[in-house]
Amino acid sequence: MSPPTDILSRFFARPGQPLLVIAGPCVLEDAATNLRIGRTVRDAAASAGLAFMFKASFDKANRSSGRSRRGPGVQEGLAELQSIGRELGVPVTSDVHAPEQCEAAAGALDMLQIPAFLCRQTDLLLAAARTGRPVNVKKGQFMSPAEMRNVVEKLRTGGCPNVMVTERGTTFGYHRLVNDFIGIGDLLDQGSPVCFDITHSTQLPGAEGERTGGRPERAPLLARAAVAAGVHAVFLECHPEPARASSDASTMLPLDQVPALLARLSAIHRAAGA
Repeated sequence: MSPPTDILSRFFARPGQPLLVIAGPCVLEDAATNLRIGRTVRDAAASAGLAFMFKASFDKANRSSGRSRRGPGVQEGLAELQSIGRELGVPVTSDVHAPEQCEAAAGALDMLQIPAFLCRQTDLLLAAARTGRPVNVKKGQFMSPAEMRNVVEKLRTGGCPNVMVTERGTTFGYHRLVNDFIGIGDLLDQGSPVCFDITHSTQLPGAEGERTGGRPERAPLLARAAVAAGVHAVFLECHPEPARASSDASTMLPLDQVPALLARLSAIHRAAGA
């Protein structure tokens, strides 16, 4: 197993590191589209003085409908992610949904991601921790910031020193998420790097029956607020043609809007002194 990339080593060493951008399509698309997305965001991040990590799912197990596309699967998907990382010269990450996926994923990825719906699953957390890879765990839509202390403790007890927590909205009745910036402050006070998921935070879960709805036009607003609040990273999903994306089409940012957004976030990050 290779050691974490320089980008991640510096990121978790903190403070004074550039804002980290974790971005890509929700689910792996065809190879040309994956590289187009990754190359565009990589270059935009570099131009803005930001760090970049490519993210896409190899198996999206938590789809709204059983008929929704899940991705290429573990073996093919991890090979594709490794190829993207080598081609673009960037670290890569993806989500794991079961303990038995963690070892194989750690051989291909620079960081493992725990989905929000699974953030309390002890066996999954411990299996991810044992790999030695950094772990980004998304806060469950059903959990308070204070409860995430227990999640982080499980990972650290399991042997993972490099833990990041991602905020992605909190359930507010049916088909609605809200973003609690007091809660973001509470997460920041816990000591782990904090990431803000700007696109999933605009979801209207289950609002379209077999699909999740969304308000992607509000993602830039949330991103600006989160970076001003002092988060260490932002997460976003983007696509050249969001309506044609294999997953999360209703919340995906158009790829051509990403460079200007990253430039603005970089300026806010510098002004905030984060």
